[in-house]
Amino acid sequence: MHKLMSLCMGALLLAGCATPQQRAAAAQAEMERTMVVYGPACSKLDYPANSDAWRNCVLQLSARDDLQRYGYPHHDGALGRSHWSLGGYWGPYW
Repeated sequence: MHKLMSLCMGALLLAGCATPQQRAAAAQAEMERTMVVYGPACSKLDYPANSDAWRNCVLQLSARDDLQRYGYPHHDGALGRSHWSLGGYWGPYW
């Protein structure tokens, strides 16, 4: 068990040591996946494929899903602070 935990920790540490080229390649792969997932929906909305409007649609659909999946920020206007909620009001500090 100890050996397995050591291997996992080592892998996590190495993952944090990615080069800028590796991070760029990962970002490119993520963007390609996003285009595959959301591109057909934007094409059905009559955006010309690979146009700026189509890319904007892909990014907006992806952001919308991320907000639904991970929560959304609430702004407390009186105090000028924002906090995150996971679908319900949890108070200003959670």
